Amino acid sequence: MTGSDEHTEQACKRVDDGMARVFGLFGKRWTGLVVAALMEHGAYFADLRRAIPGISERMLSDRLAELAATGLVVRKVDEGPPLRVSYRLTEAGRALEPALKELTRWAETYLPDGGGCPEQFRG
Repeated sequence: MTGSDEHTEQACKRVDDGMARVFGLFGKRWTGLVVAALMEHGAYFADLRRAIPGISERMLSDRLAELAATGLVVRKVDEGPPLRVSYRLTEAGRALEPALKELTRWAETYLPDGGGCPEQFRG
């Protein structure tokens, strides 16, 4: 194997399946913010909607359903009136806290205010 072939083999190595699953879920817009909003404590749907500016009710509902289906969020219906639905993280959801805090530290260091992509990450 030549040096060029070895480099190509390394460059084309498949991404880890676990990483692919993580980004399959967290690569969707709003998912990380929903989890972050629930990190401190559970919340009602309307409170989550207010906590995440710009998210539509439909999108919030979709993301909460996905997170519940993966076992990261528990949905609880409080009998009314009025009927209210609350959400909280499961143990698996709360276990994301160190990773989310580390991502926050990374963003504070490497992403400029305003959320734009720094020059070194642009194509």
